[in-house]
Amino acid sequence: MNFRIQFSRQTVNAMQKRLQVAYRQGDVQLVRRISALLAYVVNGEKVEAVAVRWGFSTATFYNWLTELMYKGLTSLVYRGGSGRKAKLTKTQKKELGKWIDKGPEAAGFETGCWSSILIQVLIEREFGVRYDRYYVCELLRNLGFSVQKARFVSDHLDEAKRQAWISHDWPMILKAAKRKKAWIFFGDEASFPQWGSLSYTWARKGEQPQVKTSGKRKAYKVFGLIEYFSGQLFYQGIEGKFNSESYKTFLTQVLAQTSKHIYLIHDGAKYHTSKATQSFFADHAVRLTECRLPSYSPDYNPIEYLWRKVKKEATHNKYFAQFEHVVVSVEKTLASFAQQAQTVLGLFGFYCREVGLAN
Repeated sequence: MNFRIQFSRQTVNAMQKRLQVAYRQGDVQLVRRISALLAYVVNGEKVEAVAVRWGFSTATFYNWLTELMYKGLTSLVYRGGSGRKAKLTKTQKKELGKWIDKGPEAAGFETGCWSSILIQVLIEREFGVRYDRYYVCELLRNLGFSVQKARFVSDHLDEAKRQAWISHDWPMILKAAKRKKAWIFFGDEASFPQWGSLSYTWARKGEQPQVKTSGKRKAYKVFGLIEYFSGQLFYQGIEGKFNSESYKTFLTQVLAQTSKHIYLIHDGAKYHTSKATQSFFADHAVRLTECRLPSYSPDYNPIEYLWRKVKKEATHNKYFAQFEHVVVSVEKTLASFAQQAQTVLGLFGFYCREVGLAN
């Protein structure tokens, strides 16, 4: 066919609604069929490309297209099939895992999120095996997958510098600290707004949990350091701004509590790199060595995991009528973690496994 068939906007909208129903019902075949037709009709993709992506012949697609032309939406009903293999082999399961690791877009889907129905489609397309979508969930768990919320990663990442941190910078810091019997601190800051924070929780179906909020933007700010060898936590809350002066005040208090040499690992925040702060580091170079993480790499700072735990316990799904209430909640939670060195050390263990560092 050298021409392109056009359908009305009303028909396209009806097809898209039927596709959503097919997803909810777990009808893999109908999902494939409607998705392929929409790719051709709406996106203008070539028949050959659509057929390859969704795993059928061009003849099958033209049959579907002809039925849609003459029968309309009544043609979009799956009539069943036979002759499919019963299960995936071990080799195929490994291949499936690789497909999932690459993400749905790499597999030709337009979404960025895997769902059981999409993986159903993928399995049938790539391996000719048809699974119930509920078994797909069990299969994924057996393959080591779980449902997780995605996180943003900056498009400014310098992978070369990140790799250099893992393979060169960190081993050098660790070696020097062990030789000097020094402390290694990972430092960062966190804000805890009075309006609180939201999180997932169990609730009755159809009844979304509601949390009162004052709507006030004022936040309790905290400087924090966690020590790599001992699991000690040092912190200081402030009601003002994060700046060079407040940071220097915090570091001065930390230096006063130990005679050990300190390797301070932090990011490139402005008040970390300002002239005033750099002058402070120069003045205390005998006792304090600054080490900077690669840009846009919060995942390389294990204190981030502590902040998540503090927010979960101190502010998630909680109402703070007064600013003092959020201060009390955060301080109570931080004081608790300051007494849990093993918990903090556990964060380092998780961190080291995540980024491939030796500890």
